[in-house]
Amino acid sequence: MSCRAQPKMKTRSLLGVFEEDATAISNYMNQLYQAMHRIYDAQNELSAATHLTSKLLKEYEKQRFPLGGDDEVMSSTLQQFSKVIDELSSCHAVLSTQLADAMMFPITQFKERDLKEILTLKEVFQIASNDHDAAINRYSRLSKKRENDKVKYEVTEDVYTSRKKQHQTMMHYFCALNTLQYKKKIALLEPLLGYMQAQISFFKMGSENLNEQLEEFLANIGTSVQNVRREMDSDIETMQQTIEDLEVASDPLYVPDPDPTKFPVNRNLTRKAGYLNARNKTGLVSSTWDRQFYFTQGGNLMSQARGDVAGGLAMDIDNCSVMAVDCEDRRYCFQITSFDGKKSSILQAESKKDHEEWICTINNISKQIYLSENPEETAARVNQSALEAVTPSPSFQQRHESLRPAAGQSRPPTARTSSSGSLGSESTNLAALSLDSLVAPDTPIQFDIISPVCEDQPGQAKAFGQGGRRTNPFGESGGIIKSETEDSILHQLFIVRFLGSMEVKSDDHPDVVYETMRQILAARAIHNIFRMTESHLLVTCDCLKLIDPQTQVTRLTFPLPCVVLYATHQENKRLFGFVLRTSSGRSESNLSSVCYIFESNNEGEKICDSVGLAKQIALHAELDRRASEKQKEIERVKEKQQKELNKQKQIEKDLEEQSRLIAASSRPNQASSEGQFVVLSSSQSEESDLGEGGKKRESEA
Repeated sequence: MSCRAQPKMKTRSLLGVFEEDATAISNYMNQLYQAMHRIYDAQNELSAATHLTSKLLKEYEKQRFPLGGDDEVMSSTLQQFSKVIDELSSCHAVLSTQLADAMMFPITQFKERDLKEILTLKEVFQIASNDHDAAINRYSRLSKKRENDKVKYEVTEDVYTSRKKQHQTMMHYFCALNTLQYKKKIALLEPLLGYMQAQISFFKMGSENLNEQLEEFLANIGTSVQNVRREMDSDIETMQQTIEDLEVASDPLYVPDPDPTKFPVNRNLTRKAGYLNARNKTGLVSSTWDRQFYFTQGGNLMSQARGDVAGGLAMDIDNCSVMAVDCEDRRYCFQITSFDGKKSSILQAESKKDHEEWICTINNISKQIYLSENPEETAARVNQSALEAVTPSPSFQQRHESLRPAAGQSRPPTARTSSSGSLGSESTNLAALSLDSLVAPDTPIQFDIISPVCEDQPGQAKAFGQGGRRTNPFGESGGIIKSETEDSILHQLFIVRFLGSMEVKSDDHPDVVYETMRQILAARAIHNIFRMTESHLLVTCDCLKLIDPQTQVTRLTFPLPCVVLYATHQENKRLFGFVLRTSSGRSESNLSSVCYIFESNNEGEKICDSVGLAKQIALHAELDRRASEKQKEIERVKEKQQKELNKQKQIEKDLEEQSRLIAASSRPNQASSEGQFVVLSSSQSEESDLGEGGKKRESEA
């Protein structure tokens, strides 16, 4: 089916050549008709008209008919006729009856019947093509969400009827154009033959000019005309039978969305062509859809509008990304994004089969499979490898033999891990790792973002084992709680597309990320999952956030301390992933690890560098915080010691004051004789009483 659309444009181009040839034939035959009509009408100008006919016959070889490749015999024959006619032009007389029957009738029939039939069929074909285009446009505008069975049936029936009508009209039109080549020869030769026969019968006295050689030449021409007629009749019968067979065989193809069970999807294509609807934005919110012919040429996607001689470059699809999208309530839409992310195009296919084949073809071209000697075989091998990739192999090292460096070589620097999050030693023996030690068997893969990922509040990474409540990751758009990431030093934004996530059993080596990438990509290829959720990844010193690019709502928040491992793909730098360590269930003592895989616009290494920088900044901030807390604790201890010292000094001072007062109270006679009294405050009296009591206790002891 992929090769069917490519000949469509070739057929259109070839049709233009045939129509140009028909126009040239019509122009030439009109001139010849006028010349012969002058012979019939003007007896006195017969000689001049015959001379003009001879002249036109001589100029036949100068005509540039697009389909005149086999005109050498015809040119030589006409040259011979022109010579004979020129010799007999001086002897022609009144031949009205003979010329009307033998010369004017065949060429008039050709002009009035055959050429007008071509023009009529051309107009009918143009009307059928316009009706088909209108029906296709109505079918393309069918709503995907508000699907009405009655409207869909009417539109589908309209497409079926218009397509069938166009196909039938096209075949009859092509048949008439092919037949015109035979009729052209007959229309040229028959009038000339009749003219010569009329001349022979009329000029009995000019028999000396008609020798045996000329008679033999005319006999051969008559035989050739009969042979051409028989060949034309045979070809017409063959074409009619072909038309009937094609009408029966092509009936299912008139349906715009054929049954996929009868016409399976070919996923091994590296070339494809066909009509697509292209979305063109005309304003901020408005857009138009134009139907054009698209075809692939190497690593390029070409487009050709109707009437153009050749196609033009639409987009470079080497290393591009393609995915199914929802656009303006239209079905079968997909988006192509260039490798640098600067250019994207949204296209709409006619059917689900074309939709999947276009996505598979562009995906194969993006992998540069078309550069191999047998592209379709290579694509089939790649798809078969994807099917076999989900079958667990006994050895992890065998499965990753093509991705690992040779023994003795260092690991490429593209894989980066968190220095603070990895628990195991980086010198782990990879050869001893098995598949079950990395990814749990029969682990389900999640291809969409639907659930929260951590138990912590956004921006607050709690220690494992402490209690915490689960927060709704979709409730962060209300603006009630101000995020702590607003005060973060680092803010970097990247465009990413979520590929999938799955639980892993280990989080201490980048091969965990590589294995997860392989299984998710293989599962997507097997289950025909092309849709990817595009988000903005915000990297801060506190967390990683997935933000909806349309509504700016935070979809998911990944606390940075929970990100224990991150790495990019060793070959495809657009793929990257990270492992998030969380507590499973309510018991946070039971930890689990989930690996998330994303595709970026060729920024995988930049994202990993940004995450590494964020973790370093967070580490230094944590060290500074601990140092600050330690300094504050030292100051609090010093302040407490100073308070204790001041209190001790105050107590000693109070004791000295009490001792002085006690000493003063031990001299009462001297105080009474002098008439002096010592007034004690309540506190001093209490302290003095305590002091006297202490002295009594000492004396009793």
